[in-house]
Amino acid sequence: MKITIDKIIKEKTPNFHIGVMSCDVLIYENRDIVNLVNDCEVEISENIDITDVIKLETIKDARDAYKVYGKDPSRYRLATESLYRRLAKGNSLYRINNVVDLGNILSLSSRKSVAVLDYDKIEGDILIRLGNKGEEYYGIGRGKLNIENVPLYEDSIGPFGSTTSDTERTMITDSTKKILLFIISFSGDEDLMYELKYAKELYEKYANGDNFELNVM
Repeated sequence: MKITIDKIIKEKTPNFHIGVMSCDVLIYENRDIVNLVNDCEVEISENIDITDVIKLETIKDARDAYKVYGKDPSRYRLATESLYRRLAKGNSLYRINNVVDLGNILSLSSRKSVAVLDYDKIEGDILIRLGNKGEEYYGIGRGKLNIENVPLYEDSIGPFGSTTSDTERTMITDSTKKILLFIISFSGDEDLMYELKYAKELYEKYANGDNFELNVM
């Protein structure tokens, strides 16, 4: 599987980079993850006011990138900003399964949008590009989205994820055996390998992760 970042994204936002991890996983109930999620919820709800979320450094970088692309980041929020706003309001995260919940923990710790995708539902090579006007795109639990000028991930079938919302086609289910994980950075690549190694630790410990491949682009 070859992954390519479209040159238009790199021209508009030279600090755009992506951390990529693939691995085998096991979906099962892991009660230890509850404690990890609870710790994240308490840390953010007690220490970050909702008005300060957009000022957090990496989130601000991502919002600035959306503006460069011509997208209003307050109308089409990045996935990680949505998580932070939810917790800053005092709400809890949705509990899905161990593999998805680990992705949320990783997104909160890195303050970057993280996509956790079913590897076996992706066909062919992947192009990361900006969405086009009128492009059909349906986010998980969000219906049809205007994906124009938002970074998205496309395979031979079509778009299957973005920095705002992923699609149902590649979402994690109880039958998922292998994942593809993206950490999207608009702040350069300096921390991405460290964050990928942390992701590896999480998935080894809480999802029986195996056969890891890590790469920074």
